[in-house]
Amino acid sequence: MYNLDSIDRKILRLLQQNANITVKELAAKVNLSTSPTFERQKRLEHEGYIKRYIAVVDSYKVHNGIQVLCNIRLTKHCDKFIKEFMHAVQTIEEITECYNTSGEFDFLIKVYAKDMKAYQHFMLNILGKIDCVGSIHSVFVIDETKNTKKVPIPA
Repeated sequence: MYNLDSIDRKILRLLQQNANITVKELAAKVNLSTSPTFERQKRLEHEGYIKRYIAVVDSYKVHNGIQVLCNIRLTKHCDKFIKEFMHAVQTIEEITECYNTSGEFDFLIKVYAKDMKAYQHFMLNILGKIDCVGSIHSVFVIDETKNTKKVPIPA
């Protein structure tokens, strides 16, 4: 946390709770006037502390009722295959998160699908067609206990 004072950290926490908060409301909560609050928010954006603002959509309401965590093992551990896989996931809408991991598997991805039939199609016709993918281990999410999308910000 470089060059962040307690007000900057409070701004980040508040924006993580509600990215739609107005500058006026944010200023009141951090006990500053609107101009310095706005300047701080813009600086945090410019310096990369705030990457973007998003709306968190209810996956069930848009008919994506299945969440799957897939552990992916590549056929070979080499720079070419790692880059190939990382490039491929960027173009696949069903994959919402991708992590290059250590241990038994090379990647962990989060996938949304309408139902089991849609996931089967995804696995066979999209993931299964990426040449560097050696094996897929699917874990189906039964219930989401916690998903805040927040990053802890130390005091």
